Amino acid sequence: MDTVTVSPKFQVVIPASIRAALGLRPGQKLRAIQLGDRIELVPVRPIKDARGFLKGIDTVIEREADRV
Repeated sequence: MDTVTVSPKFQVVIPASIRAALGLRPGQKLRAIQLGDRIELVPVRPIKDARGFLKGIDTVIEREADRV
């Protein structure tokens, strides 16, 4: 577990090992989310990255008679 320091400008440096593991690049957007007493930084991925992630999902569902 790495420890970071908040600068006087409220900036933090993401450790190199985490940047490499997540494939973060300079200028990439991160979403900051407050969860109780912690902060989570979630990478914002392009919508193109989501293409095909539901491949193979079963789309057959039973419908009510009035919904056919």
